[in-house]
Amino acid sequence: MSLKSFESQWNLDSAAISRILRTALENGGDLSELFFEKSEATHVTWESHKVDRILEGSEQGIGLRVIVDGRYLYAYTTRASEEALLDLARTIAATVKVSAPSQAPGSKKPIRFQESTGKPSVVGVDSLRGWGLKQKIELVRRIESGAMAECPDAAQISTVVRDSYRESWVFNSDGMFAFAQKPSIQLVAIVVAARDGRMETGQNVEAAAMGASFLETAIPEEIGRKAAARAKILLTALPAPAGILPVVLSSDAGGTMIHEAVGHGLEADLACPGLSVYNGKLGQKVASDCVTVVDDGTVQGLRGSFDFDDEGHASQKNTLIENGVLKSYLVDRISAMKYDLMPTGNGRRESFRHRPMVRMTNTYIAPGSSEPEAILKETSRGIFVKAMGGGEVNTASGDFVFSVTEGYLIRDGKLAEPIRGATLVGNGPKVLHLIDRVGTDLNYKPGTCGKDGQAAPVTSAQPTLRIRELTVGGEVPAEQYFS
Repeated sequence: MSLKSFESQWNLDSAAISRILRTALENGGDLSELFFEKSEATHVTWESHKVDRILEGSEQGIGLRVIVDGRYLYAYTTRASEEALLDLARTIAATVKVSAPSQAPGSKKPIRFQESTGKPSVVGVDSLRGWGLKQKIELVRRIESGAMAECPDAAQISTVVRDSYRESWVFNSDGMFAFAQKPSIQLVAIVVAARDGRMETGQNVEAAAMGASFLETAIPEEIGRKAAARAKILLTALPAPAGILPVVLSSDAGGTMIHEAVGHGLEADLACPGLSVYNGKLGQKVASDCVTVVDDGTVQGLRGSFDFDDEGHASQKNTLIENGVLKSYLVDRISAMKYDLMPTGNGRRESFRHRPMVRMTNTYIAPGSSEPEAILKETSRGIFVKAMGGGEVNTASGDFVFSVTEGYLIRDGKLAEPIRGATLVGNGPKVLHLIDRVGTDLNYKPGTCGKDGQAAPVTSAQPTLRIRELTVGGEVPAEQYFS
């Protein structure tokens, strides 16, 4: 979208934007930045064969940030007038004067904005904005019908459709101007199955930075069926083994471990000040030779993809670990300024109410050379993880605990009985060295990443891979299953 289009939508011209940004720097500072956002969203929940909740809304607002000597000041408003934004800029400037009186005052020259262009879009205008509520209600009903077909006696079925559309504009005192748009769709099924006094829950989520075209491959009935099948499997599952065992992670597990146990530790705002185990390890061996880790915001249609980040930088493909060697961190603008690095297109914020920070996009372990079937066949005993749940990670130490929502015993290189209640306990950096097989397959799974109170849409992925040994938490000693 051109600068003229922005001016017509917000009734603010480039001269006004320049005055606001310069006012924010009138008492000093290294950079001022304006972030404009318009968004709309719908949330439809279906439960017990009827609509349970419908939420619709739209909002717009502006965030103003000033960076001063590696620190930031941030404020926002929903009043889109030059005078309101000048008041905001004066308030921030007054704070700069108190906190950093030694900074040189900003330039009085008008800022000349250069639009960021020239890259192909990885998200389109395709969205559900043109759909009526009846069509969206039909989607949640279809998800339920798939679950019911798989599990007619389910104790409870909840289905959700969320869709949104967001437009954002970034201006800064260096003359950057960038526009981004992003549609989003998310389909959710949660099924509770009961048998002989036991209740188990299966969940399935599919999402993308797309609209109606997503439904060409993400079939609502199949999303519900998979959630119900998972709940049914858990009803017949054995208590999980406890012990140190080989673990095969299916590509269906979706890369949760690499996102949580490794990815966050490679974000520059944690890694560079020593809050991560990867501090000071650029160029060093941090994983086995078969491990390459990538964060790529340019993959067409994925939930974590975008054209420009929330600081105006183009999204890009960043190789973080290559054949076991740490190559790069993920970097936002303020980390780049503090630690003399180049921004990597990872400055993201939840909305105009939030300051940008370094975040992952679509993070994955790159495919290797082993066939998935061969990895399983070469593993005589252990557990096979089909789906991962939530967990906790200490980025300073790399220690983690994750739950397994669908898992199986491995006996003689074959899948055996399903298990329930398993947890994976370990240390991210150590696990990277213990990966000895990486498959040729790759499967993306959408998610929502939380950091410092902000949520961001992401995708995680991995091929089928094997960890030689990992502590598995469970109820039954492992020897009981593998004697």
